[in-house]
Amino acid sequence: METVTATWLQSIESLNEVPLEELQWMIDNSTVYEVPDGDFLFKTGEPMKGTHVLLEGRIKMYLLQNNEIRDMMYIEKESIFGYLPFSRGLIAKGMGQAVGNTRLMTLPMSKMREMITSYFELTQALVHIMTTRVRNFTAYQQQNEKMMALGKLSAGLAHELNNPAAAIVRGSTSLKQHLQMEPKAFKDVMAIRMDEREVDIVTQKLFEILGRGEKPRLTLMQRTEKEDAIRDWLDDHDVANSDEVAENFVEYAFTCDDMESFKQHIPERYLSPVFNWINTNLVTERMVADIQESSQRISNLVKSIKSFTHMDQGKGKEYIDIHTGLRTTLAIMQHKLKKGNISVVEQYDETLPKVKAMAGELNQVWTNLIDNAVDAMEVNKKGQLTIRTERDREFVQVTIIDDGPGIPENIRSQIFDPFFTTKEIGKGTGLGLDVVSRIVQQHRGSVKVNSRPGCTEFIVCFLIDG
Repeated sequence: METVTATWLQSIESLNEVPLEELQWMIDNSTVYEVPDGDFLFKTGEPMKGTHVLLEGRIKMYLLQNNEIRDMMYIEKESIFGYLPFSRGLIAKGMGQAVGNTRLMTLPMSKMREMITSYFELTQALVHIMTTRVRNFTAYQQQNEKMMALGKLSAGLAHELNNPAAAIVRGSTSLKQHLQMEPKAFKDVMAIRMDEREVDIVTQKLFEILGRGEKPRLTLMQRTEKEDAIRDWLDDHDVANSDEVAENFVEYAFTCDDMESFKQHIPERYLSPVFNWINTNLVTERMVADIQESSQRISNLVKSIKSFTHMDQGKGKEYIDIHTGLRTTLAIMQHKLKKGNISVVEQYDETLPKVKAMAGELNQVWTNLIDNAVDAMEVNKKGQLTIRTERDREFVQVTIIDDGPGIPENIRSQIFDPFFTTKEIGKGTGLGLDVVSRIVQQHRGSVKVNSRPGCTEFIVCFLIDG
């Protein structure tokens, strides 16, 4: 087993410019010990012990996210990790497990003040290690944050797309079966002998009913009463299939008075085939309308995704309608809003000019702020999300408001700090608002928060010609 010397420490690249006497001080004040294979050196939430130098073996790093333990990286021999000078992190953010028999040297936290005041070159080297570590970890976390956001959006989109897609499959199957039953109805219609003028009147009456505009909304009791009345009329006139005909006629707002109007121009013996022919056409129209509506929902979602990601544009700033990004973000997040029982109030100043911005970047801002707002309202099992846009001289101001419990005053100044989160362990990474802050700064703007119980406002303000 190799003895730790100042010369050996100086051979580590990050310490090669530190004087030997400072490295010897580090050795004299450190503890060398072994960690058996599989044991944890530290766990999430535990206080940090000090600055570690890995002498032998490896450390496997894990991160807890969304209540799942995820592999992160390996710490290799001669690496320096743990608490470093001027670091604000005093609690371990991940877990470190020994791989093979592992030997470490640890400088305890109690020696940090002496080192900072008396050993400049050693402190400088360790600070450089810290800044490199923060940069690498931030890049990793930012990528991870994007992947987590993408996962959330993908799950919501899959749900939103599945409903209309399933409706199209059901509708097309039903339509095919319905059309296969058409020959009998067609045969009955072909047997009808009616005056051409009467046929025109019946046809005109049918189109008049279908063109009445928006159908009245009926309660279950009102619908049942109307169906019973039409069914009784049909049965009184020996119309076959009266249950189905009555149900569909009520759906299209037919009344008993309409039936009497038809009867004046249709011979009694042809009432059944004519009304069943009308019913067949209504069923076909309804199926086609359902398929069309479901297809349109899928089309709108795809357009929203394309607009949200801004996939067909370059990365530079361009003049965009701020409301397009807000609306597409809401469309993309519709599943989470519905799941959280959140109502949305949109108060847009439609007279706002187009703003010079990066659309894809701003969509990240709206996504993070709306996502946080929905999470904040989760404790209430419901909520109202208000989005307001307005002009403030040469600036555009976007305010996102939730009626959750609010942000405690004692932590309000920390919410934009990297890795700070009020969410439970594993649910939040603490990077969402940091991302928001940096993107808004790119647009020469600002973001501030006002909060009290029942009303939290995030106000994003940036130049129109940024």
